[in-house]
Amino acid sequence: MRFISVFTHGPSQPQPTKAEVASMVAFIQEAMKAGWLLECEGVNDDITGVRVHKDSGGKVTVTDGPFTETKEIIGGYVLLSAASKAEAVEYTRRLLDHAHMGTWDIYQLYDMGK
Repeated sequence: MRFISVFTHGPSQPQPTKAEVASMVAFIQEAMKAGWLLECEGVNDDITGVRVHKDSGGKVTVTDGPFTETKEIIGGYVLLSAASKAEAVEYTRRLLDHAHMGTWDIYQLYDMGK
């Protein structure tokens, strides 16, 4: 099974230290070699994203950020290969050992028959 784990943090969170970044990079390389970490990316800390919304009437609106109501910013994501949700939680728990402060939300991806 594949899972996506999305990292979020507060808008005023300080940047990770060089040591924290080095620890995360080394861990990511190790996890990719082990085969359970399929892909990962960080998201630019720029909070001026774009929101695209389609309402029930089919109208699409595009709103430029920053979004004043934002309490959390997406900091990055990882794609995981795990045998169960419990295993995905354990892998994500290991990510927290190397990540700066924040929260990881885990979602199982729909299998499109690949």
